[in-house]
Amino acid sequence: MTSNDKSSSESRLFWRAEQTHPDLVEPVKEKLREVIDPEIGLNVIELGLIRDLKVNDQDAEITMILTTPFCPYAPALMEMVRKNSEEVLERPVSVEMGMQMWDLSMMEEGAGADWGIF
Repeated sequence: MTSNDKSSSESRLFWRAEQTHPDLVEPVKEKLREVIDPEIGLNVIELGLIRDLKVNDQDAEITMILTTPFCPYAPALMEMVRKNSEEVLERPVSVEMGMQMWDLSMMEEGAGADWGIF
């Protein structure tokens, strides 16, 4: 494995739901693409802000990070993520703030092209 192969495989994000409820992962991702960061103009999936999804029988948990620690839109973004996820999952969803710091490498491949990032 070359260092490039290693970094690209490490950057692939796995949600716990991929193991337990794989049929729900894509519908949730598609619904969360509707949640746009108003300052950047990209959605939370493109930005890589949704770090984990855990689906239980009665509820679900999402771990989310922000592009900046003091994002003024944090409450609104978290609420939109919660509502959109609940629509698809048909169960209560809690959104927890992750401690991981966001960086450009977390973005979906090609998402930063319009910004000249990639």
